[in-house]
Amino acid sequence: MAIDRRRLLGLLGAGVAGPAAARAAAQGGASDFRWGVASGDPLTDRVILWSAVASPGPVAWEVARDPAFTRLVRRGATTASRARDLTVKVDVTGLKPGTEYFYRFRKGRDVSPIGRTRTLPVGPVKDVVLAFATCALIPAGYFNAYQAIADLTRVDAVVHLGDYIYEYGAGPNDYGMNTPTAAERAPQPPHDCVSLSDYRTRHAQYRRDPQLQAAHARAPWIVVWDDHETANDSWRDGAQNHRPDEGAWDARKAAAIKAYYEWMPIREPKGGGFAIWRSFDFGDLASLFMLETRLTARDQQVSYADLPAQPTPADLAAFRARIADPARKMMSAGQEAWLEQGMASSARSGRTWQVLGNQVLLGRISPPAVRRAVGDGAFAKALENQSAYAKHNYPTYDSHSDWGLPLFLDSWDGYTADRARLYALIERSRARCLAVSGDSHMFWANELYDQPEGGRLAAVEFGTTGITSPGAGDEMPGLPVGELFEKRNREVRYCDAAAKGFVLMTLTRQAALAEYIAVSTVFDHRFEARVLKRYRVTPKAAGVSGLSEA
Repeated sequence: MAIDRRRLLGLLGAGVAGPAAARAAAQGGASDFRWGVASGDPLTDRVILWSAVASPGPVAWEVARDPAFTRLVRRGATTASRARDLTVKVDVTGLKPGTEYFYRFRKGRDVSPIGRTRTLPVGPVKDVVLAFATCALIPAGYFNAYQAIADLTRVDAVVHLGDYIYEYGAGPNDYGMNTPTAAERAPQPPHDCVSLSDYRTRHAQYRRDPQLQAAHARAPWIVVWDDHETANDSWRDGAQNHRPDEGAWDARKAAAIKAYYEWMPIREPKGGGFAIWRSFDFGDLASLFMLETRLTARDQQVSYADLPAQPTPADLAAFRARIADPARKMMSAGQEAWLEQGMASSARSGRTWQVLGNQVLLGRISPPAVRRAVGDGAFAKALENQSAYAKHNYPTYDSHSDWGLPLFLDSWDGYTADRARLYALIERSRARCLAVSGDSHMFWANELYDQPEGGRLAAVEFGTTGITSPGAGDEMPGLPVGELFEKRNREVRYCDAAAKGFVLMTLTRQAALAEYIAVSTVFDHRFEARVLKRYRVTPKAAGVSGLSEA
């Protein structure tokens, strides 16, 4: 598509990024603060500030209106202890709404990098700019997309939809270890994370990355976990790759989330636990609802491993019935009630947009028959040097497509009754719903209908690709995978199955604009960032318009 270069330069500040170390937003960088700084969960009068240090002891913090810290507004002290892995987190109160602040930490003579944050506005708001990110597999490439977020001249908050870390090890067959950057970015520890020490070590490794530090220092983050913060395809009582010899699932889950709470700038639930659903109001313009669909209520996924290689019509009917079982849940009744009350209240208040920060895709997506579309020779050539995962999974696309089965049984497509309840909730709320979803490692623009072959437009969905994690287009290189998804699925208006980047959303009272921003490479620190597509949605009295390319 034609790129509006002036618009892009206004967003990114520069068209080409240089070496990450030279471009990181962090200033200072003394050795005691080698993991940078972060802020998160902004409200109108407060925000979480975070850092980590190399040794225990008192840590001072300061908040100012200017980066030179001549206009201090808050200061205080806390203590870094090994009980929280030498991380510090402060909920700074007494701030003014809709205001930009700068913050830093001190420990002895060491001074942290400087971070920039912003409280939520109140009253009339002209616009809101949010960056949505997900899926950062450290061996799979450099975090250039995080650097592109750091380079934005305007971003009010970064919304991370999960898979902030991955739990996999550094073995030759582990996920992402067949990439050009794997050797220098091998996961630490080199085995799957299981213990509290393992997860802490993995978080600390991620936080040493200068591009990730730069993105954290740029704006407040609003985060939620997906599966890989614990283990692959996790659910309430287990995970796809959790084995009996790895101990009790509840112990592993608790260890993973303790490390997550220590290392992330999130306001922790009172009394602990996993109920991190929460909402954020951006003045009179928009409400953001962050969902938790992994650890509190999710039932175990239906598995293709339970389907015979050559299923009969009766086998397929039984499989679909399991997917559609109304007893199977993604969210608890309590979270559903909270969401409906919050969306209805937001809509009644006159806020134009109700945004879902959603971990996994909502759209009805069946895989295309890729092998049949491109021919056996081209298909085999595309897969010949790919991972064992790719060689096992992508040949199943044709048969699953013919059978009308979903691409992702781990997404809402695997819990269709619960998805129907969600769409009914949105309708009762009279919400103007924009869902932004992660997990898939691909860009999507989807129109979400409440019936498989038509019905009411319940919402629109913007799916953001990974920061580095490989998508189907990477693992079937040279094939028109995205176009085939678009042709195969009624709800899919756009798919890019290989790009890496993030979704930048600008909300006004008149429209929502989603920009799909991609980086040119994740294998070189020299990269370009460009807009691949733009989609516009307008609000209705209740509900939203369809997607229009902008």
